Parts: sequence; structure tokens; C-alpha cells
Amino acid sequence: MDLKTASALRRLRLVSAPEAVSFLLLMVCSVLKRTTDFNAVPVLGAVHGILFIIYVIFWIDAWNNAKWAFKTGALYFVLSVLPFGGFFAERMLRREAEAGVIASRARKEGVVNA
Repeated sequence: MDLKTASALRRLRLVSAPEAVSFLLLMVCSVLKRTTDFNAVPVLGAVHGILFIIYVIFWIDAWNNAKWAFKTGALYFVLSVLPFGGFFAERMLRREAEAGVIASRARKEGVVNA
């Protein structure tokens, strides 16, 4: 895995958890808006919207750099629109990055010819 791909995966991983948290908070605030006088939906909606746009930009960059298959790229996008999906995406991206680093080191040391 080259440095450009590793940094693209890292950026996507780092934004996936905050995006998931903002989505969950927005859902909670939506319920509170309808049941109480508390209304933080405009603020959290804007925060979540910005984080989602950043996630999509980083997702496109990671898809282009990592050369994912359509199924893998689509999976990471679908995870971004599910309530707890961002947490799963973060774990999967961390595993993928760690596996890429291990494979890169093995190629560098001549252990693997891939």
C-alpha cells in the first residue's frame, strides 16, 4: 500500500466515527424536538451535513486511491447512511489499512512477491 492510499483510508476512517456520532445525536434531537421544547436540530443538522459532505469527499478519494471493487465502495457509502454504520466502517477501514501496511512491509522485505 502506498502512502497516498494509506492517507486516503486514514482520512476516511477518522471522519467516519464523528459522522456516525453526529447522525445519532441528530436522531436524538429530532425526537426531543417533537417531545419537548428543546430544539437543537438546526445546529446538529448543519454539523452532520458538513461531516457527511466531508465523508463523501474522502470516500471518493479513498475509492479512487484504493481501487476498490464496486461492491466494496458501495458498502462504505451505505454504511455512511446507516445509524451505526460509521462505527463499522471505521473498524473495517482500520483493518484494511493494517493489512495493507503488513503486506507492504512483507513485499519490501522480500517475503512475498505480490
